[in-house]
Amino acid sequence: MSTFPWIAHYPKGVPAEIEDQRPKNLLELYQNAFNQFGSREAFENMGGVLTFQEVDQLSTNFAAYLQNELGMVKGDRIAIQMPNCLQYPVVLIGAVKAGCIVVNTNPLYTHREMEHQFNDAGVKTIVIMANFAKSLEEAMPNLSTVENIIVTELGDMLGGLKGKIVNFVVKHIKKMVPAYKVPNPITLKSAMAKGARMKYTKPEIKGEDTAFLQYTGGTTGVSKGAILSHNNVVAHTLMITHVFKPLLKEGQKDIMITAIPLYHIFALNVNCTFMMHIGAKNVLITNPRDMPGFIKELKKHPFTLFTGVNTLFNGLLNQPNFKEIDFSHFKTSIGGGMAVQDAVAKKWQEMTGTPLVQGYGLSETSPVVCCNPLDGTHKRGTIGLPVPSTELAIYDDDGNRLAQGETGEICVKGPQVMSGYWNKKNDGVFFEGGYFRTGDIGVMDEEGFFKIVDRKKDMINVSGFNVYPNDVENAIADHPKVLEVAVIGVPDPHSTECVKAFIVKSDPSLTEEELREYCHENLTGYKRPKHYEFRTELPKTNVGKILRRKLKEEEEARGKELFKS
Repeated sequence: MSTFPWIAHYPKGVPAEIEDQRPKNLLELYQNAFNQFGSREAFENMGGVLTFQEVDQLSTNFAAYLQNELGMVKGDRIAIQMPNCLQYPVVLIGAVKAGCIVVNTNPLYTHREMEHQFNDAGVKTIVIMANFAKSLEEAMPNLSTVENIIVTELGDMLGGLKGKIVNFVVKHIKKMVPAYKVPNPITLKSAMAKGARMKYTKPEIKGEDTAFLQYTGGTTGVSKGAILSHNNVVAHTLMITHVFKPLLKEGQKDIMITAIPLYHIFALNVNCTFMMHIGAKNVLITNPRDMPGFIKELKKHPFTLFTGVNTLFNGLLNQPNFKEIDFSHFKTSIGGGMAVQDAVAKKWQEMTGTPLVQGYGLSETSPVVCCNPLDGTHKRGTIGLPVPSTELAIYDDDGNRLAQGETGEICVKGPQVMSGYWNKKNDGVFFEGGYFRTGDIGVMDEEGFFKIVDRKKDMINVSGFNVYPNDVENAIADHPKVLEVAVIGVPDPHSTECVKAFIVKSDPSLTEEELREYCHENLTGYKRPKHYEFRTELPKTNVGKILRRKLKEEEEARGKELFKS
């Protein structure tokens, strides 16, 4: 490892390799945190707080219920389908304590998406927020393995009168809970109460046992379940601990803002697992799309850390009262999930006084494989350096390793990388030697910093020239009147494909002519969009990733309609 160029650019004290002596499994990792930080606050949401001790006890109660009442055994799959709320870490850790395999699920899934994921995973038990149970009702006739449905309401763990008020408002005032009918629903409240009176039996968990089935986002196709073992997640936690060393001080209590949903791999293992490991407090944001409410919440906390995606950071920056937030305790922000645009990172640092650095990872890699240094030596526009015990390399399509400075597919090898996909043949997933193929096009510079050029599948071919959407989007995003931008390739009779840009304005005065002139000045000829379309919003995942795939599908459908006419 010491021969790789990135090692020389690690911050002081960050080792090339993680330690050999590691917790044997996630149970041991969680228990170490409970023992060390007992009375500290671990999670906060909507004014409700759980300490590490309380999370420990409540998760044990839930584990006991799963074992004794539902007969869940080691290896059984349990799906969690909730937004960020206090119930999530309790149910997650309780399931792990019972030896179950956790299937994290986007609560906004349609019934068809539920059917695919739950049948593919062979889910036995589902824990779902009542708000989303109507879709589950529609899916139930086609679910072959589901035996138990546990339903919770948003305010269930807020306690006392507050919890009752929240549930009443959500259900009856805001009418956010459509009527549903599922077979033999169990309330989470009753499950927890029963579990408190039952005996918990600690299962024998090996490091190679599966902890999570983490389904890919499906932004480029059908979602697949990445098999993440206990070893994968424990190793990832230790890697990230070293990455954060420049920011961590003995005895200091960090506060992390968690706006990314916990079902997403980034929040699951960075915000939840890693932050628990270091004794930090997680402030869970249930609905970050409510920007005024989000900013109101940020004003309440002396937060030190913040993770998010580019669209989230950009959205906050464009709120008029963002400047009113107290950033005096703030250390850094880390962007992931999609490329952090240079214009957003620059403006964020100007307004907060702290850097917005980019990291990189995938569901298949637990997720982090690269991160910019957190000691001030980061490089804007890059995804940073490979984390300890991790090797990144650039390959061509034939599996040949490319030289430094050459552009090709980023491949990764390390103890955080999955063993493969659940119920799938893994042909072509790895190159020889165990290098996982990310599907992302990138390049490594002379210092070992990596840069994402784009998704392989999103590359646009203009008369034989490769155009990477990220490159074009980054340039257009610099225009002061542009709020959001997405770029795709569309068919062109003269050049195979041409570039089309979808624009959300920050200033209504922006015109197509103005953009064309700007792109003429800032992009070489073949990269310039031939077509522009202004929109009020762009399609996104629930995490905030812009869905180029959706835009492509819309264009294809539009083309078919034109052909018919």
